[in-house]
Amino acid sequence: MRLAVAMRIRLLGTGSADGWPNAWCGCASCRAAAQAGVVRGSSSALVDDRLLIELGPDTPRAAVRAGTDLSRVEAVCITHAHPDHSHWPAWMWRGWAAGNRPLTLLAPPAVLEVVGPHLDPTVTPVVAAPGGRHTLAGQDVRVLPATHAGPDAGPAVLYDVTSAQGRSLLWATDTGVLGEQALALVTGRAYDAVLLDLTSAHLPAHHDLASWPEQVAELRRRGAVVDGTAVHAVHLGHDNPPPAELDAVLAGWGATALVDGQVLDLGAPAAAPLPSRRVLVLGGARSGKSAYAERRLAAEPAVTYVATAPPREGDAEWAGRVRAHVRRRPAAWSTVETGDVSQVLRTASAPVLVDDLGLWLVRVVDAADAWEGPREAVDAACDELVDSWRGCRGTAVLVAPEVGSGVVPASASGRLFRDLLGALTGRLAAASDEVVQVVAGLPRSLR
Repeated sequence: MRLAVAMRIRLLGTGSADGWPNAWCGCASCRAAAQAGVVRGSSSALVDDRLLIELGPDTPRAAVRAGTDLSRVEAVCITHAHPDHSHWPAWMWRGWAAGNRPLTLLAPPAVLEVVGPHLDPTVTPVVAAPGGRHTLAGQDVRVLPATHAGPDAGPAVLYDVTSAQGRSLLWATDTGVLGEQALALVTGRAYDAVLLDLTSAHLPAHHDLASWPEQVAELRRRGAVVDGTAVHAVHLGHDNPPPAELDAVLAGWGATALVDGQVLDLGAPAAAPLPSRRVLVLGGARSGKSAYAERRLAAEPAVTYVATAPPREGDAEWAGRVRAHVRRRPAAWSTVETGDVSQVLRTASAPVLVDDLGLWLVRVVDAADAWEGPREAVDAACDELVDSWRGCRGTAVLVAPEVGSGVVPASASGRLFRDLLGALTGRLAAASDEVVQVVAGLPRSLR
């Protein structure tokens, strides 16, 4: 049983090796970060003022700027020998201080080899090996393998830290997609907080916006991330979108981007924001609306994808489009091809993605032979869809095309489709928790 006693984590840095913004860079992401005053140094964390994770070049001064110091640190855990995580001059600086207390350094062999000559006699070096378990500064520290640097800089590791009161933290940077050994070690851990690499350098040794939510989804399937787990992005770099845009993306996954100086109190009462249950995603043709909708649910352990398109026998071009959509969906998602969206919304046990409303409407009008005939059956189907959307109790994302934009269709059927779709979209928007319009791949919140 967990007790309501906090583990305090002070983020001394949340950035990648070059920080964010990179002082040499004038890209849109760096400029936006600088203008917003969101400056991130190399990632490092201080746990309960006694355990330091990572000791990079920014760490000592970041501690002072945060209103604390490192004099009470009893143990330092370093993941690998890259200089933003292990800065050997910092140990020389410590040696110049008076009254240093005994300290344990837990790190991979490559780190100990580099910093060893600079350690004073109060420091006891200990090799960090995957699967190892250590009691340091009152914390139970388990060592996990990272998907990052090889023997020349490590081998790189990650840390699972648990307090005496049962509060737990997964420090998962730097790493790409976790291997089976690491996943086995985190299975069932139900962490209070997961801090996961989001460098977005598009390298297998780091996570980006494609692999990051899929990793969170896998951690959910493994029971490492549960409903009460706070999921955060760290080791953030300028290959991410500007900070405000990144915050919006992460919020859709129930996560946040940490900032330097932020303090996490694990176990302290906190009001969790209510997630959006019904999300309506609007956009024109090729706007990126489907990709955005899929990304919104990418961190879920399982999703039911509802494909509403009616069959098109013998249409090779259409079949190619369908295959492209299928390829980009995670393997854990299930696909249902149906026009009965209302039934799926009423009975779904997992989050649902419906793509899309326009194809569903074509299917309904075709089935009712209503392009030129009576529309009572179409009106009834629309009423049923709105009712099931309004009553949906799970998470659902519905993609809807935008048509018209002032252009009057040339045919009667085109005008009918425009009118029906516009009216139905308005009704669904009124019943949605969130409405997002996607233009040129960029989401804009309407509600």
